Amino acid sequence: MWSSDRRNFLALLAAAPVAACGFSPAMAPGGAGHALWEQVQIDDPAERTGFNYVTRMEERLGRAIRPRFRLTWTFATQAVGAAVTPSGNITRYSLIGRVNYSLIRIEGGQTVTSGSLESFTSFNNSGSTLASVTAERDAYERLAVILADQTMARLLAAAPK
Repeated sequence: MWSSDRRNFLALLAAAPVAACGFSPAMAPGGAGHALWEQVQIDDPAERTGFNYVTRMEERLGRAIRPRFRLTWTFATQAVGAAVTPSGNITRYSLIGRVNYSLIRIEGGQTVTSGSLESFTSFNNSGSTLASVTAERDAYERLAVILADQTMARLLAAAPK
């Protein structure tokens, strides 16, 4: 048996359990999340972290063309010193973020799902001013993406048919 034949055989063998369990992509036509694609109007952001959150949500949901749902959300962050030198300088921060969200059906105003999610990331503050500011900005962006992905997972789990 040629090695390429073995690879094809093993790939088919590995895919068999997935096909047998009824797995299908959530955003594919007929998938759980297809009802949300391009149908969720997301509240506008007021600051940079919110912009990163909305951008990630729109990457995952598409821009609303025929909005049937509205996603309301609030974002809160807190930077907490995580590493302190003996002289009292903070060299590392933990960035804690929380998003509260509600998916509301526009027609009728019923809440489809809502919740609160929390996550964290961190950044180093011991380099130059430019390096510290860049690291902090990157940490806020990573946190927004993490929370958007968590929100998306919850929306897919509660997606209307």
